[in-house]
Amino acid sequence: MINLYGVTLSKLEKMMLEEGQSKFRAKQLFTWIYEKGCIDFDDMSDISKSFREVLKEKYCLKKPSIFVKQVASDGTIKLLLEMDDKSKVETVLMRYNYGNVICVTSQVGCNMGCSFCASGLLKKQRNLEVSEMVGEILVMNDLLKESNEKITHVVVMGTGEPFDNYDNVIDFIRIINDQKALAIGARHITVSTCGIPDKIIQYGKEGLQVNLAISLHAPNNEIRNRIMKINRAYPLEKLIPAVKEYIDLSGRRVTYEYIMIKGINDSIECAKQLIELIKPTYAYVNLIPYNPVIENGYERAESSAVHAFMDYCIKHGVNTTIRKEFGTDIDAACGQLRAKHERRD
Repeated sequence: MINLYGVTLSKLEKMMLEEGQSKFRAKQLFTWIYEKGCIDFDDMSDISKSFREVLKEKYCLKKPSIFVKQVASDGTIKLLLEMDDKSKVETVLMRYNYGNVICVTSQVGCNMGCSFCASGLLKKQRNLEVSEMVGEILVMNDLLKESNEKITHVVVMGTGEPFDNYDNVIDFIRIINDQKALAIGARHITVSTCGIPDKIIQYGKEGLQVNLAISLHAPNNEIRNRIMKINRAYPLEKLIPAVKEYIDLSGRRVTYEYIMIKGINDSIECAKQLIELIKPTYAYVNLIPYNPVIENGYERAESSAVHAFMDYCIKHGVNTTIRKEFGTDIDAACGQLRAKHERRD
């Protein structure tokens, strides 16, 4: 059966035409599904009973189920969701002063092999379907209804490499951005990639006003090869020109994510090299305090080193911030909660 949570409006219009219905039928369904939150075709009162029977035979509206829920003292909510095939993925709600941000997972496991990351502890099993990614938001929105809240911002920064699941991620973006669906503004959506050059360029041609973040984490190939396996296939000499081409195509600035790891990439010399590296791309830098993962032995950079790094970058004209931390009293690092439960199983 086709899960309608995974179908864009344009694709649904084509499907309805193939069913002998009009394009308007697709808009009706979107209204019932997203505006009214309907999960039962029998409740769709302005659709004929005969076509409701067709819908029940061919289509479904299934969301992931909550396997584990953690709530931090700062209001962060972390869910371990279970899919139909018993696969489990994490999704996290973070509360900022400007809105509710959800971190969406795009794959079950990850093959990128970043040595500092909890997500890579469990290798990729499969890509998530569009409906499953949309489902992450719908399940979180269901929880937020109790407090009359909803998701306002989306970052595709959970487990997996989004551009390794490119087509599904693009359809996911089109659904959540659609005014007839979740109506999350394009500028409120960010996709993060470890750096697949051809997909970065393709993304720049999509005509989307969605943000792009590059998981950089190192200022040179020597360090990046050591902590990010993907750099051996796509070194900085390939990545940075692709980012520049993306900027030229889209007119959008990018953000470089940079996890601060003690004794690895947190020196002022690294800051100097980073500034030189990203100079052609005119971008932001977001420094991320490291959440230690016991399996890999890396340590969080000292707060003084993080602030010195930021101050140096700002002094030399690079807009640099330190990411606010959330959920420090629960399994904070991406992939930790799933890894803990997979090990138990």
